[in-house]
Amino acid sequence: MRKGLISISAVAAVALLGQQNPPPPFVSPLFGDHMVLQRGKPNPIWGWSEPGDTVRVQIGERTAAASAGADGKWVAKIDPPAAGGPYTVKISGKRTVELQDVLVGDVWICAGQSNMQFGLGQARNGAEEIKNANYPRMRFYNVGERDSYSPADVPRGGPWRVITPEGLGGRGGGLSAAAYFFGRKVYQSAQVPIGLLQAAVGGVPAETFASLDALRPLKDFDDRIAFFERLRQKGGREYGNYIMPWYDENDIGMKNGSWADAELDDSSWKTVQVPGDFKELGVAGVPSLTYLRKEITIPDPMPEGRSRIYLGQVEKMDTVYLNGRQVGASSWVENPRVYGAMGLKPGRNLMTIRLLRVKAEGGGFIDGAASMKLVLGDGKVIPLAGEWKGKVSVDGHTSGVLPPGYESVTSMASVLYNGMLAPLAPAAITGAIWYQGESNAERAYQYRKLLPAMIADWRKLFGQGDFPFYIVGLPAFMHHKDNPGDDSWAEFREAQAIVAKNVSNSCLATTVDTGDPDNIHPIDKAPVGDRLASCALANYYGQMIPYSGPTLASVENMSGGAMKIHFNHTDGGLVVKGDKPGEFSIAGADHKWYWADARIEGDAVIVSSQSVPNPVAVRYAWQSFPTATLYNAAGLPAVPFRTDDWPGVTFGKSIY
Repeated sequence: MRKGLISISAVAAVALLGQQNPPPPFVSPLFGDHMVLQRGKPNPIWGWSEPGDTVRVQIGERTAAASAGADGKWVAKIDPPAAGGPYTVKISGKRTVELQDVLVGDVWICAGQSNMQFGLGQARNGAEEIKNANYPRMRFYNVGERDSYSPADVPRGGPWRVITPEGLGGRGGGLSAAAYFFGRKVYQSAQVPIGLLQAAVGGVPAETFASLDALRPLKDFDDRIAFFERLRQKGGREYGNYIMPWYDENDIGMKNGSWADAELDDSSWKTVQVPGDFKELGVAGVPSLTYLRKEITIPDPMPEGRSRIYLGQVEKMDTVYLNGRQVGASSWVENPRVYGAMGLKPGRNLMTIRLLRVKAEGGGFIDGAASMKLVLGDGKVIPLAGEWKGKVSVDGHTSGVLPPGYESVTSMASVLYNGMLAPLAPAAITGAIWYQGESNAERAYQYRKLLPAMIADWRKLFGQGDFPFYIVGLPAFMHHKDNPGDDSWAEFREAQAIVAKNVSNSCLATTVDTGDPDNIHPIDKAPVGDRLASCALANYYGQMIPYSGPTLASVENMSGGAMKIHFNHTDGGLVVKGDKPGEFSIAGADHKWYWADARIEGDAVIVSSQSVPNPVAVRYAWQSFPTATLYNAAGLPAVPFRTDDWPGVTFGKSIY
């Protein structure tokens, strides 16, 4: 490096030294060594300097200049040189920075929840994939998770990393498996440098990635927006969910000392039967936040091995303390609670449970007395059901006292849009790939309008027209159901397909033929990335290749109680991978579903069932883990569909 020049990493390090809230950097950390600039369009590059400072950006013979405004921010728009590189970007004003090894190519946002976050090292044959990932003209930037009540200026995360075995390290360096397989296929086919901007957080619903302005017209999030805006106006710590700030404001058991403190005098607390309806505390039949305390005596010497606390399923949220120390917490009702008994000691121990019940009836400990136990390291069981001492912290008799949501993970509307997406704009990009939905599956009908609103929101934020937006249809999950009928995951896949069909410049990558019945994070991410890449290669890069499996075109009634389903995107004909086309179900006007026999006839499938002499509707692959054997000759699976429009199990659901 020549004298007088400062590396971008050095600028960031100096800014951080000795400061809690460092001033914004001269150059946004989005722009750094090894980055990829977008080809074919002006690239905004920005940062902060003294008001009035003139900042000049140079890439080869290309230059652009900007003046820092009253807030210190400057934005220079520069036309990039030809695709390729490497180039050096020089940025000079009151300071001077050089960015080395910069490529010009196509930049894709790769966003969603945990299955987009899922690392290459975790994928099938991950170690071998990392070893062979020698693509120095592919780069990625991992945007750090950030919950924010207002649009952030500076992104967390980074820096840009080169996709080589050395650049990734032994575990993959945080590179998304789905994003990698997508980028690799696009790079190999289009032969243009690829930049991947990863913005993914596990467990989040789509509304976290949409602005308040996008959500308001939907009218489904009004109470959440009101809660959010009150917190923003109040100031203070910024949470990503609704429940934690609600606890801060309402839980008197954590004010002026903790009710979980092992030395707390609870002699005035009432005796209560656990499990039970807490009628002794006056909150039977209403939601409540209750503290429960119980003394447990452990033999001395204490058995060796790990001791565990079992509570069964709990509605809605519990936090467990042992001798004043938190040892576990959960808000997932269907997840039977098992917590390590950390801090358990011989003699007297004090267990405290903070229990938030939401259901007026049937809430709390819902699996019964036998499920509540402390199991010592030697296998000895100490029952936990019976008499406890209890005290109410929040009484649900008061109207409007409960929070609008209960997830302990990031779930608050707009916080990731503000904290992770806004700092990337208005960077020049090609488009976005989106792998998300598990956290919205129970609100599938709502997703039909939520996702289009989010897509429009992103396009407005980046100001580059209707850029490509490609959607991963959810893979198979949970175990196969023996009988046909309604299903939330099937309705969610339908919502994704509807959005991909109706929103301009969108495409669906169907993955229903992949998945794991016992793992919501399937390890086969190569088909996900490859099918997303087919969407891009066909619809953006102009290649004449198949990009979709068979889709419903039309349906006709035939004589003899059969229905004929016609398909688009057969691409060489319909193909069955398995013993027979499956799985189809059929129903009459009574809405009762039966499995159907199916056979291929040209580019159509004829379905029938002796149980339904007068069919009116057909469904294909309509459950969370279907038997999906219908493909086209290009090897792409048929998109699940139904011919009816009967209200399903998610119709009208708009809350968590």
